[in-house]
This record gives sequence, structure tokens and C-alpha cells, in this order.
Amino acid sequence: MKLVAALKRPEILLFVVCMFIAFYIGKYTNATWTVEKISLDVATDSDGRLFFNYEDQKYFIRDLSFIPMGESRLSDTFLMQYSETGKPPPIQKEYVYQTAEIDEQIVTNYYLLKAQRHWGLWSLLPAGVALALCWITKEPISSLLGGIFIGAFLLRKYDITQAVFVPELSSESAAAIIVLYLWLLGGLLGIWSRTGAAQAFANFMTKYFVHGRRSAKLVAWFLGVVFFQGGTMSTVLVGTTVKPIADKNKVSHEELSYIVDSTASPIASLLAFNAWPGYVQGFIYVSGVPWLATEAKRISFFFQSIPLCFYAMLAVLFTFLLSIEKSPFVGKQLREAMKRVKETGQLDAPGAQPLNAKELQEIHIPEGYHPSVWEFLIPLFLLIGIATMTFVYYGVPNVHWAFGIALVVAFSIAIIKGMSMKDAIDGISDGLKGVVVGSLVLLLAIIIGSISRQTGGGVYLVELLKDSIPYWSLPVLLQIMTMITAFSTGTSWGTFAITFPLAMPLSWAVAVNQGLANPEFFMAACFAAVMDGSVYGDQCSPISDTTVLSSMCTGCDLIDHVKTQIPQATVAAIIAGVALTITVLIFA
Repeated sequence: MKLVAALKRPEILLFVVCMFIAFYIGKYTNATWTVEKISLDVATDSDGRLFFNYEDQKYFIRDLSFIPMGESRLSDTFLMQYSETGKPPPIQKEYVYQTAEIDEQIVTNYYLLKAQRHWGLWSLLPAGVALALCWITKEPISSLLGGIFIGAFLLRKYDITQAVFVPELSSESAAAIIVLYLWLLGGLLGIWSRTGAAQAFANFMTKYFVHGRRSAKLVAWFLGVVFFQGGTMSTVLVGTTVKPIADKNKVSHEELSYIVDSTASPIASLLAFNAWPGYVQGFIYVSGVPWLATEAKRISFFFQSIPLCFYAMLAVLFTFLLSIEKSPFVGKQLREAMKRVKETGQLDAPGAQPLNAKELQEIHIPEGYHPSVWEFLIPLFLLIGIATMTFVYYGVPNVHWAFGIALVVAFSIAIIKGMSMKDAIDGISDGLKGVVVGSLVLLLAIIIGSISRQTGGGVYLVELLKDSIPYWSLPVLLQIMTMITAFSTGTSWGTFAITFPLAMPLSWAVAVNQGLANPEFFMAACFAAVMDGSVYGDQCSPISDTTVLSSMCTGCDLIDHVKTQIPQATVAAIIAGVALTITVLIFA
């Protein structure tokens, strides 16, 4: 009887049914194999050796067996027989090169060809179930686990511990997350809480700069613009900095998390003096297109396309208008959150489960210890400075160095000022406890993103939507496709890698075949559409690392954050799509 009653609950029924479907599809249905062509951004080191970076690893050209493109065996025709038999192809990746004459110079381009499989619409099942369970249960951990289990069954990885969790959690990226977001971030937040530094900073800002809800939100928006590196770095810095100020001035956690999240990736794609252009340009080379022929030209093309990133502009504008409480559109649930905090002072909705645990919401300053605003500002300035300088010198911000040195300095200041070693360590311990749930959600989100890539959900969506379209509809279709892909996989950069190698050649072919007068402008519009759609999907997905971190660092319930952010973001995306279509019709 208890089993029957349990199966009547929608979340359990959904999970059980989808588990059976995943098992059947994985066991008895043949996957479709296709070829993914990945452009490799090859550079020369100080010793004159050619190398490229792929998935955070450095590879030298001379150490790999590159063959001419014409000699490659990997093709859709070759893979068709394996789609029909269900057997994996004997060759699943090849390194190839292709030479072309551009401006009377011979240019060699390098590619990685990968055999990718998908099960059609069923490839979206793991991410889809995780998203559905999140909406039904409002509990992210069990929802993400449900999606991971279903993905494992679809991939025939029945020993889930050894086949999924151990490989994923023992990876370098998982270790980096544990070190950064559990140990370093948790420790820094904990020591700031124990010394009262965060509260001292809030008091300082309230006294001199912040005089109510509007100015508190405006400070959050301004810091989101200033920290334009984007992604996890921006959400962590802005969230942890403004939370004590916002809490003191009765800004609901839903409002704060929306501002933090919507000024992270959107502003990073607009003020792109960061790692974004260098990463993206490696995916947008198209043979025979002069304005994409070299790395310098591709980076220039990136910046030329920024004025067409209408969604990113609107996302930043909407958060500004919300900060000054002049927004023309606010979703129902966010309106209710604003009304609730004004009338009752409650920062969270009834029944909310904030990712920022109570250990970081309570202050336990030792008796006789006097907090100083400099205990917050000095580690913060070091954090920002080290991240910025390492980006200038190495091309990517070393956030582990930045947070590690900031934690050591914050801890040292507390000890020098007279705090006992026990109290300081207890503060760090409380900080670790405070972020453990958020770190777990972040790890699970990354695992299900990996599962979604392995099941081929993004590859399927691109194949589904890429053919037979009039030129004026291509940008908005690319925007919709990348919105769905990034929302389903929880990653904008992963969506770039999937979509750009297909979208850019497609946009060039459409421009040439349909005789457009300004093909460069049309390709820029398609480029901006992919950027905007990927940023929207990543920003709104409950399985995105930036979404999780925005919730964790502002103390918001994850599902409340997602549900209150989506209406404004969707309105911005609709307006952006219309504006992009009109722009293409007029100028392309």
C-alpha cells in the first residue's frame, strides 16, 4: 500500500517512468552517430612549438598524429553503418589539418573530428527530468540526482558509483570546485562572519553610500558591472560583497540573486576584456571567409558583433531599472517578493531553503574583539587585484590564488588583532559548513551537464534546427536553439563549443546562397544570436554553476531564484529576438 501511495506522488511517478524509458532506450535502441568538427586554436610557444588548449589541457601538435582532412575516415557516411547496427565505431576521434590560400598566403588550420552519438529527442531526457523535478519538488539535490541516474541508465552505465560518480568527482574540474568553493570561499566567508568584517563593511556602506533599498540594489548592480570577468568569479565576488549590505537594507534574496546573476555573464559578453574572446574565436573559423581568417580578425569580429547582443544589453538594463525600482516589467513572483520584504521584512519566501546555510547567516564575534571595515576591504582588494593581474599576465584569472591569499590574509589579520586560534578555526569551520550544500549542488550540476553532453542532447538540437530556413529567421532560430541547449545543459561555454562550429558555416552558406548584400553583418547577427541565447539559457538554468552560485552567495533558495528571474529574462530575450530580426531585414 505504501508503494502504491508513493507512486501517486508526481515526482516519484515521473522518476520511475523515466527510469524505465531510459533503460529501454539505452538497451534496445540504436544511437545515431554524427561527426562534430571542432576548430583548434593553435598558437606558438616561446620555443617555437605549435600547441593548442582543449578542455583545460595543453597539447603539442608534434605529439599528435594529424592527417590531411581529405584522408580522414570519420564522416557521416562512415558512421551510418554503426547507427544501423548499434555498435560503436572503431574510430571515434581524429586530428586533421586543412590548408587554404588566403591573401596569397598558405594558411593551415587544425581540427578535431569527434564521433558523437545521440538518441534523438530522448537525449534530452536526463536534463529534462532534472529540470521537471526541480520545479515539482523545489529541492535541487534529489532532482539533480534523479537526472544523473536516468542519464546513466540511458548510457548503460548501471554501476553508477564506479561509472559516473567516481570518474566525474575525481576529475580535475571537480577537485578545483571542491578546493575553491568549499574550502577557500567557505573559509573566507566564515572568517569574515566570525570577525564581523562583513557586517562592518555593511555598516560602513550604509553610513556613507547606502541609504535604503534602492541604493543597496544599485551598489549590487554597479559591482556586477565593475566585476566584468563574468561567470563564477563575478557571482561570487558580487554576491558575497553585497549580501550583508542588502540584508541590512531589506532587499529580498530573490531581487539580489537576480541582479547578481543578470550582471554576470551578460556584462562579460558586453565588456569582453576577459577570457571570452580568446575562447570563442577558436570556434568561429570558416574556410574562405576573410574576416575570420586569423585569430586577430576573429577577435576583432567578436567585438564588432557586441552592438548586436541585444539580450545582454537588455538584461543589464532591466537589472538597473529594477535597482532603482523603475522597471517596466516585473514578474508576479518577484513582485510578491518585493511586497513581502517591504511589509514583513522577510528576506526569503515561507518554506524557502536558502543554499547559504545558517552558519553564514549568524554572527558569533568573540567577546572583546572589535571588527574593522579594513578586515573586509584588504582581503577583497587582494582578491580582485590578484585575479586581475593574473588575467593580464596569463590570459586567465587564477581564482585559486586570489581566494587562497585573501583567506590567508583575513585569517592573519584576525590572529594579529588578538583573536584566538580556536575562534578563527571555528569561524572557518562554520564557513565550510555554510557552503557545503551549495558546493554539492554545484558538483551535481556539473555531473549532469557532462551526462547531457554524453547523451548528445546539444548535438541533436543543432541537427534538428539547422536546415532549410530563410535568412531573416536564422538569427532568432539560433537564439532559440542555444537558449534550449544552454538551459538543458547548464553551460554557455559548452553551448558555444557545440553551436558555433555549425552556426557560423551555416550563416555563411545562407548569406552566399541567398545573395545577401552584407554577409559580414549577417554573420555578426548570427554570432550575437548564439552569444545571447547561450547566456540566457545558462543564466536561467537551475543546473548552471552561475545560477547555483548566485543563489548560494546571496542566500537565496535556488528554485525561487530561477522562478523569479525567468520572466524578466524571457521578456528581454523576446525583445532581443524581435530587434535582431528587424535589424537583419534592414541591414543584411
